[in-house]
Amino acid sequence: MTTWTTTTALVTGANRGIGRATAAELLARGATVYAAARRPESIDLPGVTPVALDITDPASVAAAAELASDVDLLVNNAGISTGGTLLGDLDAVRAEMDVNFWGTLSMVRAFAPVLAANGGGTVVNVASALSWFAFPGAGSYAVSKAANWNMSNALRIELAGQGTHVVSVHLGAADTDMMKGYEGPMTAPADVATRMLDGVAAGAFEVVVDDWSEMVKASLAKDPREFYQQHLTA
Repeated sequence: MTTWTTTTALVTGANRGIGRATAAELLARGATVYAAARRPESIDLPGVTPVALDITDPASVAAAAELASDVDLLVNNAGISTGGTLLGDLDAVRAEMDVNFWGTLSMVRAFAPVLAANGGGTVVNVASALSWFAFPGAGSYAVSKAANWNMSNALRIELAGQGTHVVSVHLGAADTDMMKGYEGPMTAPADVATRMLDGVAAGAFEVVVDDWSEMVKASLAKDPREFYQQHLTA
């Protein structure tokens, strides 16, 4: 069981959306929080320690790991969505992989020794319901989040020996800048943060935030024709 008042966390992408809500919820639970963003001046949350961080820049990642050497909870929330398709702009595909997969992995590699030195700790990787399905206009994002999800599975095995627990978080639409213009139901970032941290406290391997994500995950056991037929053309 997590003791929040003795927890020191670093949250990436903490200047807005789910990252900011997670940092705020951690503070409310009594944790010490490093709030990381490419532009630390955009972090407006009192009580956190702002950290300049670009997770695609190895030097920036290394500097953050050196600065936040007391961390025992790493929340990899930073991510991007370009709207790219796999047969469209290849630079957009690469950009999503660079952030959502390679950048996240770079953070885990840099902070794994930090977590080990501080007793093991926990890594949280914010993935998506799109880890488990593809949708028109979000092909490259889905691929990057699928990689993020199975990366968590692999890291859970690789980091077990040092006592580090790995949690993968999955959700559908959240009311963030990334979903601007979306007209369907959305989960409030604060609710995502609460469910995520409750899952961390419970020792969950995966936190599935909403009913939509539960449905998508359950569909993996079925014939994919049922799920994808509506999006296929003759």
